[in-house]
Amino acid sequence: MGESTRTQLVSAIQLQEKAADLQESSNNEKTFTVEDAVEEIGFGRFHVLLFVIMGSSSIVEAMEIMLLAVVSPEIRCEWKLDDWQVALVSTMVFLGFMLCGVLSGFIADRYGRWKVVFGGFVWSAYFSLLTSFAPSYGWFIFLRSMVGCGVAGVSQGFVLKTEFIPAKHRAVLLPLATIFWMIGSMLIIVLGMLVVPTLGWRWMIRISVTPSVVLIFLFKFIPESARYNVSAGKVDAARQTLQRIARMNRVALPEGRLVEPVVRNRGSWRILLSSSFRRTSLLLWYSWFVASFAYYGSVLSSSELLEKNLLCVTNADQDHQVKHRHQGGVCYCIPFGYGDYQTLLISCLGEVALVPLNIALLNVFGRKMSLTVLQLLAAVFFMMLNICSTMFGFTVLLFLLRSLVAMNFNVVYIYTAEVYPTIARSLGMGFCTSFSRIGGMIAPFIAQVLMSQSVVLALSPFAMACVICALGNFLLPIETRGRALLQNS
Repeated sequence: MGESTRTQLVSAIQLQEKAADLQESSNNEKTFTVEDAVEEIGFGRFHVLLFVIMGSSSIVEAMEIMLLAVVSPEIRCEWKLDDWQVALVSTMVFLGFMLCGVLSGFIADRYGRWKVVFGGFVWSAYFSLLTSFAPSYGWFIFLRSMVGCGVAGVSQGFVLKTEFIPAKHRAVLLPLATIFWMIGSMLIIVLGMLVVPTLGWRWMIRISVTPSVVLIFLFKFIPESARYNVSAGKVDAARQTLQRIARMNRVALPEGRLVEPVVRNRGSWRILLSSSFRRTSLLLWYSWFVASFAYYGSVLSSSELLEKNLLCVTNADQDHQVKHRHQGGVCYCIPFGYGDYQTLLISCLGEVALVPLNIALLNVFGRKMSLTVLQLLAAVFFMMLNICSTMFGFTVLLFLLRSLVAMNFNVVYIYTAEVYPTIARSLGMGFCTSFSRIGGMIAPFIAQVLMSQSVVLALSPFAMACVICALGNFLLPIETRGRALLQNS
């Protein structure tokens, strides 16, 4: 009996020693997170590919939105539309965007970013093509609202792109993506200039679908977000993605095992309104509202001022002396002239002309102060559009205004993607873009309806909204400059 007890004690001691060895081995095992891997991989060939393909999604989004400004004179003429009916077209597009913005964010956090962005490409291209066959005004606004729903999914590409970019490169690469938005805006204006006078607006829309079709095939080269995969418990898939990126960039992953906790409450709206993010979310929703309100206000106001010849121009040519409203009634058919397209093209260049300034503001002053400065300047330039000047003077003012509102939109995009954790980043972006589309829904009724009554009254709401938002930015509790992306709350 004594011998048996001694043997059991020896076995127990040996088991304890083995367990201690295993525990020590486990403690000494090297591990790394997705954030560690992204920073270690750095910037390379993969990021160039990512920048080009995901940046090109901005071309699609810009073409679908800017199409409204180019096609408005044509549908007004074809269907004899009043001002409010033309404004309703833009509003319905943004309504579709708003309703699908939150839904696309929820799906992206639950089931992956890649699926949502790819589905958005297919959806928007399909319904945009159908728009060119619209037999009536009612069908046109319905199909454009479906296009807006697809564009909401495409906008989640910004989250997918942000999650692969190292922290020190985000303040440079993300503002540079504005170039693609400018290209999309200019493409649709050039199409309008070349195609509308000869083949009509329907063929312009059909040709504008081409970039979406091309991107559908190119998108297979972009992987699912590694940050999403680890949050969903798909650690092996995340590691394979990171290894693929490391090989393309010709570097090695950090030594050890990829470790991230599995998160169960992905895509929960409660995170956005938790004590950590409540104030940030509420202020960001208003900032996005103003960003969209001001941006599309500047775009639609410029096209409306040019189409209806409402500018106070000291050297107006004969084309700009034809008025929308006159004693004999309403003139529905005032097409854009070559000079009008040229003015819109130059104003689009303004969206990238000050990108170096945008990058400097982000790196020197941070995200919060950049938003404040840009919104205050935008308010000033909105009111300066009332000044009587030459066409050249108006073009310069419009150029600078478009620069400021585009930079503001860019900064609020970056701040939102950086401030929310991975488990709610897409949902947070979805909520924000939905609030922004409320601004986009209201802007046409001010820029296209109120503008006919008074230019000053139409531009004042845009300026006031920018001033109020600039003051509110001081209350944002978090500055994200140089900060790593959070994985959970």
